[in-house]
Amino acid sequence: MTYPWKNWDKALFAEVAGRHWPGAEPVLPRLSRAANHGRLWFAVAAGVAATGGRTGRRAAARGLGSLALASLTVNTVGKGAVRRTRPILDTVPVIRQLHRQPVTSSFPSGHAASAAAFAAGMAIESPRWGAVVAPIAASVAFSRIYTGVHYPSDVVAGAALGLGAAAVVRSLVPPAPGTPEPGADVPIAGLPEGRGLHVVVNSASGPPPLLSPPADRIIAALPEAAVGECTEDDDLLEMLEKAARTAVEQGGALGVCGGDGTVALAAAVALRHRLPLAVFPGGTRNHFALDLGLETVEETAAAVRDGRAATVDVARHTSLDTPDRESAPFLNTFSIGSYPDLVRVRERWSRRVGSWPASVLAAVHVLRTCEPVDIEINGRKRSVWLLFAGNCRYSSVGLAPVRRRDLNDGVLDVRIVDGGRFARTRLLGAALTGVLTKSPVYTEATVRRLRVRVPGAGVHLAYDGEVAPAPGELLLDKVPGGLVVYRG
Repeated sequence: MTYPWKNWDKALFAEVAGRHWPGAEPVLPRLSRAANHGRLWFAVAAGVAATGGRTGRRAAARGLGSLALASLTVNTVGKGAVRRTRPILDTVPVIRQLHRQPVTSSFPSGHAASAAAFAAGMAIESPRWGAVVAPIAASVAFSRIYTGVHYPSDVVAGAALGLGAAAVVRSLVPPAPGTPEPGADVPIAGLPEGRGLHVVVNSASGPPPLLSPPADRIIAALPEAAVGECTEDDDLLEMLEKAARTAVEQGGALGVCGGDGTVALAAAVALRHRLPLAVFPGGTRNHFALDLGLETVEETAAAVRDGRAATVDVARHTSLDTPDRESAPFLNTFSIGSYPDLVRVRERWSRRVGSWPASVLAAVHVLRTCEPVDIEINGRKRSVWLLFAGNCRYSSVGLAPVRRRDLNDGVLDVRIVDGGRFARTRLLGAALTGVLTKSPVYTEATVRRLRVRVPGAGVHLAYDGEVAPAPGELLLDKVPGGLVVYRG
């Protein structure tokens, strides 16, 4: 039986083969060969990751992940499901033909699938990079018809599979939110060349710099800023206090470069002295800086020069055990239960195997060994694996908090994972089936304050990556809009 679409397919193939395409002969065959085994896309991904900053690295990783799924689908399912012979090359000019002709099934086009998957994956994470790559991907797909190794329907089917692969990866790993809106904008004078800005750089924070040291980059971007480095032998709090006092005298601002724990300490100092805070990314993850829309030292420097600032909330946990009721601020997250254990194990292994492998190993370890903690939440006794409180509402992937779009919403984002019989199994099953929020062992709420009592000994809490023994009773609350920060 002959299908009409096959006649149209062959007619369109013959039309492409019989037409002269000015300038295409020296380009498209080489481009087609360059895309063999994904070599072209690996090179493009490396270039984007090296020059595109954090967004470029995310886009490159998503593009390659989509490509891998598309290639796997085509080679394990697509090629085997439909056995189709390659086009006859009689009508294709010899100068266009590839030196090595493929011998696998013509349907679908693996090159088109990889090209579409890579471009779509990048576009999902970064429309700008997607727009740059799309013409290259389209050229690779067309080159498969131009060189005579695929019919047009092969290319269309391959491209459809590639787009589908990118969509599947997106559903499994949602892209990072768009540009955040950190808080309410406030009028603030810019600091030309950084005049009046006093920055403390915690040199013990974060991984070794790939570029020049952060202190050098800050000085290059803001030559009149006063920059001091805190080593392991220095007192970080003392240096921040000294920098803040000088900034107050000069009518300037306090700056800090380090991880989230360092930034939280600087936020407490800035809040106490009523100073604007400039956050220069210098830690391993830089969650707070990213939620401010600041990915690089240079972006923070531009915000300081231009006077772009906003008010944000500061959360805090206060020990009720002592008469002075000492408080500790946190800008991102607070938790009791399995997460503090995860942080401790991750930090112990990160210097040996790197940050992300250590995070995976720590998660496996904690899932296998953790036990519920008995606490009281607002007077109610509960056995929990995890009590999480975020400074403002978080978007999430499963249990993991991801990003915030508003740092001035006045609430704590509370999530509780209860213990009990089969709780671990039920929680894991709910996460795998995508119904985590409906699991009876998982609770979400937004509150303005939370009172927690920890009757047992040996319980730890974690806040912004720092781990400490939990007091017998504590209060979680916020200073809404209390801190002025420079924003992207």
